[in-house]
Amino acid sequence: MAHRSTNGSTTGGDGLTRFDRTALGLAVGWLVVVSLFFLILPPGVFTDAGFDSLRFVMLLVAIFMPVMMIAVVAFAARSHRASRDESFRMQAALDAMRQTRASQPAPQRPAAASPAAAARRQPPELRAQTAAPVADPPAEPSPPIQQLSHIDLVRALNFPDNEDDVEGFAALRRALRDPDARQIVQSSQDVLTLLSQDGIYMDDLHADPAPAELWRRFAKGERGEGIAGLGGVNDPAHLVPTAKRMTEDTIFRDSMSHFLRRFDQTVAAFEINASDDDLLALAETRTARAFMLLARVKGSFE
Repeated sequence: MAHRSTNGSTTGGDGLTRFDRTALGLAVGWLVVVSLFFLILPPGVFTDAGFDSLRFVMLLVAIFMPVMMIAVVAFAARSHRASRDESFRMQAALDAMRQTRASQPAPQRPAAASPAAAARRQPPELRAQTAAPVADPPAEPSPPIQQLSHIDLVRALNFPDNEDDVEGFAALRRALRDPDARQIVQSSQDVLTLLSQDGIYMDDLHADPAPAELWRRFAKGERGEGIAGLGGVNDPAHLVPTAKRMTEDTIFRDSMSHFLRRFDQTVAAFEINASDDDLLALAETRTARAFMLLARVKGSFE
């Protein structure tokens, strides 16, 4: 299913944006044009003196240098889009937290003393005149806090895709008003920000899917090799730099440990009333992919 990124380019189910497809088309088109050119005018690699290696090398450079330049530009553009999208999601989470904090009621001034308390402070002669007790008005019960729905939690843990993701922003604001959900959202935001500093983005991670039953076993407390299928991220390009930073960066290591604890608690509470589809949707969020990466690096599945 195609979706639109923050820069307006359409991303298809194969993960290629319109810019990527244009770059690929240019590279293929160049190779086709060069092939047709050499079919019409064969290069003079063989001369009277034999094989001209220098001319052959220059020929290869002339053919493949434009293709390499197109690939470099496409890769740089893709990295820039990923970095900008990740920064946007982090800023969106911060904005949602600021809105939530602003919407909370300000501290109230102490209520005025009740008539009965004021009467007790009166002199005896005046107290007799107001001997009839005045009862304090009954306090109105506060409205109950609505429980966060599964779909809202899933959307919040995936963070908004772009500035047009109205449902994602609404779910994120609701999650930040929930005390338990706010902790996992903020913890996830912290580790995603730290990972992005090393150029590791959850959208680039390929995670092997795990069945819902495996997530239920994890939620009920099972650990080790029996649930190794949850660690679906196996790409050394992401595992190696993350493991290196874990050993060298104390802040990253502490944030990682806190995030893994909060994620364990969140899944345990989420699983109780969640359907298999709910669990699989949770597993596809950016927060869940961060868990797969960090838990494998920490050795939670060994």
